[in-house]
Amino acid sequence: MRRALGTILGRKCFAGYDEVRLLLVEDDAEQIALVRGDLVRAGFAVDVATNGVDAEHLGDTEPYDAIVLDLGLPSKPGMEVLEAWRTRGNRVPVIVLTARDAWHERVDGFKGGADDYLGKPFHIEELIARIRALIHRRHGRMSHRIETTTLKLDEDIQQVEVADRETVQLTGTEFRLLRYMMLNSGRILSKSHLSEHVYDQESDRDSNLIEVYVRRLREKIGSQMILTKRGQGYVFNDPAS
Repeated sequence: MRRALGTILGRKCFAGYDEVRLLLVEDDAEQIALVRGDLVRAGFAVDVATNGVDAEHLGDTEPYDAIVLDLGLPSKPGMEVLEAWRTRGNRVPVIVLTARDAWHERVDGFKGGADDYLGKPFHIEELIARIRALIHRRHGRMSHRIETTTLKLDEDIQQVEVADRETVQLTGTEFRLLRYMMLNSGRILSKSHLSEHVYDQESDRDSNLIEVYVRRLREKIGSQMILTKRGQGYVFNDPAS
């Protein structure tokens, strides 16, 4: 059994996963290191803020796809941050963290616009599962496997199974890129857009690197799976689907 996170996250955590990318709001450096490490190993790009004011700004200006929000934050309470987002029409999925016996916090969280809550203490595996569930529901999916006719991407082991071939190993960046493209199948995704969702703030977001990873993915899953729209970007499209 993995460690419970009631003491790890304390009362100050936030996280966002862009289909791939997360925002983690926490003011304890040791706790940030522990939680961020687990989330990165689970295949997420993770940004960090250490107070409610910075979290509110990042949540409004960066393309996060889910946020995990503890209600006790320095500078500005988590509930005020959540309400500010919703008032401005920011519908990013939010998981609120509460003490298990604080039922009123859960009620207030839902009233304030939370999509889910998680009682403390908890295990990192449950947090990861809830983040994935929020994202999958947003895309009409209900499984840890993202599938097309040709590909089966398993988030738990971060591998892709290609029809009539063995399972293919992916690097962390390849996994995040392929997951995001599969979740947005049929959409034209520019290089800059992809770099925003694949890398965290500390990474070099050179959009030209996306070309390198797209080429590597094509070598692994087949060149026909990712189409180039000249001057616009890329489209994931399984020709067998």
